[in-house]
Amino acid sequence: MSCFLRKKRDILYIFMPAFETIMKIAEQIRLQIEKLPENFVFSASDFDAEIQKKSTVVKTLNRMAGNNEITKLAKGKFYKPRKTQFGALKPSAYQIAKDFIEKEGKPIGYITGYSAYNALGLTTQISSYIQIGTNKYRRAVKREKYTISFIVQPNPITRKNIEILRILDAIRFIREIPGTSPDDACLRLKEIIKSLDNGQRNLLVKYSMKYTSYVRALCGAILEDISCEKKLTDILRKSLNGVTEYKLPLSTVVLPNKQNWKIYEPARK
Repeated sequence: MSCFLRKKRDILYIFMPAFETIMKIAEQIRLQIEKLPENFVFSASDFDAEIQKKSTVVKTLNRMAGNNEITKLAKGKFYKPRKTQFGALKPSAYQIAKDFIEKEGKPIGYITGYSAYNALGLTTQISSYIQIGTNKYRRAVKREKYTISFIVQPNPITRKNIEILRILDAIRFIREIPGTSPDDACLRLKEIIKSLDNGQRNLLVKYSMKYTSYVRALCGAILEDISCEKKLTDILRKSLNGVTEYKLPLSTVVLPNKQNWKIYEPARK
């Protein structure tokens, strides 16, 4: 056997085990992906592999995305799209942004903004913007066609208080909810708050203390209008400056007691 052929054989012997290992990992990844639910967003860290083999996992995922076996959402993030007769569906807002919402089983953020307003029945519009409430400031990030932006939530975020925080966010941004008017949004918020039990209303007042004053004023007006316990409205009233007026585009038809809380419509031009 020539020297050249011996060298070629030796090289094959050296690289064959590594090649077999790569193929084995790739096959394991494919089997794990098959078991994942459709539109579940995953990354290389979700797969069982030794530290030194992480690069193989990343390469395998990128190769599968290039072959349209899976879809790439952003750098290092992929999903197995759910296909229908109308085309492939996108993952939910939660799946797209879940690494900003939960860490090691604990909530670190929550979905608010358009997605939350839609779930609360405040609007029917769907947007490519996903807004996350979080305790730390973050810059907006882009994932596929979605833009994920963040608002700072001064209250602690727990599984028990997220729904209350979403209501307070809706009150805070009542002038900006798309596809509806402030009056219609206020009517819907009155229905939502009226459906809360006493414990939830107490939390609403408690967490409103860290929101801006007009949120507390509007929260107090709504609670008073639905005949909530006076002790709760008293807490809100005492937290406000007695002479400050709040300009909100809400009519007396929707909120007949608004002047009790110094809420006035802006002058029309």
